[in-house]
Amino acid sequence: MTHQSTLRRSLLLAPSLAVILVLIGLPLCLMGWISFLQKGGSAGVDWNSAPSAANYVRLVWEEDFDGTMILNTSYLVIFLRSVAQAAVTMLLSLLLGLPVALWIASLSRTGRDIMLLLITIPFWTNLLVRNYAWLIILREDGWVAQAVNALSPFGPVQLLYNDVAVAIGLTYSFLPFMILPLYTVFEKFHWRLLDAAHDLGATRARALRRVVLPIATPGIVAGCLLVFIPCLGAFVTPALLGGGKTLMLGNIIQMQFGASRNWPFGAALSVVLLAVMLIVMTGMALWRNRRTA
Repeated sequence: MTHQSTLRRSLLLAPSLAVILVLIGLPLCLMGWISFLQKGGSAGVDWNSAPSAANYVRLVWEEDFDGTMILNTSYLVIFLRSVAQAAVTMLLSLLLGLPVALWIASLSRTGRDIMLLLITIPFWTNLLVRNYAWLIILREDGWVAQAVNALSPFGPVQLLYNDVAVAIGLTYSFLPFMILPLYTVFEKFHWRLLDAAHDLGATRARALRRVVLPIATPGIVAGCLLVFIPCLGAFVTPALLGGGKTLMLGNIIQMQFGASRNWPFGAALSVVLLAVMLIVMTGMALWRNRRTA
């Protein structure tokens, strides 16, 4: 490679690198720096305070009345609840999205286009509006609650303001992010492979396990990442459908940058959330590379 071609390639990459550094790298560095500062008096952050790790220590420890540090598991519980809620949403989306994507891929060209249009229609409305719609559907005197209570042998069942309502809302919101990557994989699927598996004596379950799932692995990995990662930081759905009873990490971060005006602690929570996301993405990428090697 000549010097001229190297220079030309560097010049072509320069605008992209500048955009990444300015729009992604700079805000992340600023957030990381704020996480080491102290809360300001009237403003959200005291820019003249000495950097310290106090905000990260506060995630696990708190100061008692006599000045001793005691273990505080409140944020750890919220973090674990966020991970569990995101994992449940990811599994529900996978269980619902896999057969839907496989079915769409089996339709004609017109049928596929219509179904893809129907799947993307919810994105035409705001997420807030969609969550308010679930508030109406799951309300105490709604037809869903009446049907569930009529069938429940344990008495009245509350559908709103609990983890179940949050899981339903998150699954509804992020289900298209699971279906679309899976459909992209199944669109190129050769259905003769299933016929060959059946001719060789494979049952439907075995054909699904030995033929469909291995081919769908890239779509499953992509869909799980697209669902799990934004779910970790979700705050609109837990705030509305959880009613403030099931707080997630996104709600705590929003409170710190909002009512509490404690930007450094909110930045520390954001850095921890970002680190968890990076670990999950790196782990799944390594697992995928090991399978394809």
